[in-house]
Amino acid sequence: MTGICAGRVAVVTGAGRGLGRAHALALAAEDARVVVNDLGTTPAGEGASAGPAHEVVEEIRARGGEAVAHTGDVATAEGAASLVDTALAAYGRLDALVNNAGFLRDRMLVNLDEDEWDAVVRVHLKGHFLPLRYAAGHWRAEAKAGREPVARVVNTTSGAGLLGSVGQANYAAAKAGVAALTLVAAAELGRYGVQVNAVAPAARTRMTEGPFAAAMAAPADGFDAMAPANVSPLVVWLASAASAEVTGHVFEAEAGRVTVMEGWHPGPVADKGDRWAPSEVGEAVRELLARTRMPRPVYGVASPARP
Repeated sequence: MTGICAGRVAVVTGAGRGLGRAHALALAAEDARVVVNDLGTTPAGEGASAGPAHEVVEEIRARGGEAVAHTGDVATAEGAASLVDTALAAYGRLDALVNNAGFLRDRMLVNLDEDEWDAVVRVHLKGHFLPLRYAAGHWRAEAKAGREPVARVVNTTSGAGLLGSVGQANYAAAKAGVAALTLVAAAELGRYGVQVNAVAPAARTRMTEGPFAAAMAAPADGFDAMAPANVSPLVVWLASAASAEVTGHVFEAEAGRVTVMEGWHPGPVADKGDRWAPSEVGEAVRELLARTRMPRPVYGVASPARP
């Protein structure tokens, strides 16, 4: 084995289709042993099927790689714990966690009901937190036993969470939470040998190829800019030991482009040195806004460049 992930064990959630499948195949191509998780739901998160996860496992094995399937719900404590246990039972170790599972239920805010909010926040945000929590618990125990891991977590955020997206309040809020969770986890877990980063991908998936069929369509020839596999090399590198000292970052990945997202940071400041009156603070705020560039929500259900 000579790949960049040789000897490592990686877990990928939502790996039955789309980006997750591409990540699992790419990790296996770099000699990682892969736990392929997928609940097998529809694009709206309905139903369940073991088929997609097992199909990807068979695809990896047919190419000479090693993989096992996990079909539990990673947004439950039981499912997330069993995901980590599956890696340990099958391969005796866990080195990388790629959190990718998710689905959409898009609505304008005034039409978005509580169940649609809860379902999307649950799968994206809780579905990141729980696998991360159980994997981190294992890695902390390893570090305390004197076996400090070279562990990696790659979360999946979105341009919708970083810049906003009209019609996707639930999804954008969850993905913004993923970005913040990434920063907190990177700060907390570094002492245990764990690096945590996030990727905001743009690619052709079940969540984007319907609303943006023309933009996402594969070309007849030449470079397929929207192929999910274009995002995977960055994910694989972040999941490898080669990414040492890279942690707490969010990267946007699209086609052949990688962008380091700089996030919220202090901009122009007005300091009176005393308490403001409401009228004068308003004038100060308008002056500050004239000197800064604020992120704006994408007008439309989503941007094809930021699914």
